[in-house]
Amino acid sequence: MTPGTIGKKKGERGALSIMACDSGRELAQRIINGFNLYTQSREGAGSPLRLTESEEIKFANSEIKTVYNENIRGDDHYIVQCIDDPLSENSINDNLMAMLTAVNAAFQSDADSITLIVPQYPYSRQERKKTREGITAKQIARFMEVSGANRVLTLDIHADAIMGFFGDAKLEDLHASRTIINHLCDHYNTSNLIITAPDVGGAEKARFFSKALQTDFAIVDKARDYSKTSVVESMRLVGDVAGKNVLIPDDMISTGGTIVNAAKLLKEKGAEKIYITCSLPFLNDPAKERIQAAYEDGIITKVIGTDAVFHGEEFVKKTPWYDEVSIASLFARVIYHINTKRSVSELLR
Repeated sequence: MTPGTIGKKKGERGALSIMACDSGRELAQRIINGFNLYTQSREGAGSPLRLTESEEIKFANSEIKTVYNENIRGDDHYIVQCIDDPLSENSINDNLMAMLTAVNAAFQSDADSITLIVPQYPYSRQERKKTREGITAKQIARFMEVSGANRVLTLDIHADAIMGFFGDAKLEDLHASRTIINHLCDHYNTSNLIITAPDVGGAEKARFFSKALQTDFAIVDKARDYSKTSVVESMRLVGDVAGKNVLIPDDMISTGGTIVNAAKLLKEKGAEKIYITCSLPFLNDPAKERIQAAYEDGIITKVIGTDAVFHGEEFVKKTPWYDEVSIASLFARVIYHINTKRSVSELLR
């Protein structure tokens, strides 16, 4: 058996192996830890999964290539990459290219199946034309497929239409909602709570939270100026939040302007504590400063994000308004179910 793989059994896809691009190593190690705990609880002691040895090489002219230092021929192989890495100097495009070279290196190394784990689907907000522009999210799908990916696992993709951009590979969109809800029930007082969608597009997620937590929900209706980046012209509240603690579930926080303005509106309408959850806490400049100011002004109580965007243990410890939930165990269980040909949908209920 190849070192670092899980042996093939009847009905399984192949020996399981996993590697990480440089910006995906922290999440990959968390996934591996979760995977080993999960398999041990189901199958008992066995050969633990570990990272396949690989190297990400950067040339003087900024070109990137990935080299495998172990045999993965015939493996059911998984590649982990975090495109937006706050702890790295690499740009999104650097990490995108590194990911594609890793996929093709696995393809050239004759892996039997290649699954790309990319919780932050790159360019997901460029999924349709608004003016004379490209549909870049579709290009990304093509890049992944032509590089050799058979399957892509992502998290709470920004636009469902992206699923239709894949022709050969399968796109599986996982959801952090259940993991976040379990964390809320274990660590927060969910009484006197109302769920509020940050916009009309977030109504479906808000309804899911509302049903799971058995609470009412409201919607913030916003008008956006698409001629400018991240600019909202006006906002109004549909629903009553007076005297209630509010939970705003969102898929991502980028610059934080919309979510902070929504929180201010809710506070003006009589909301008590305001909690925000998001699957992808990018917290790009100036989000941290905006949320910190809102926290100090008593507008936002807590932002609960997942480690799909990893800001580091130091940030989590030193930031009183931020709470991190690990999504790694979800990916670990999905990997196990794919490899053993079990249902994935049952993990998302």
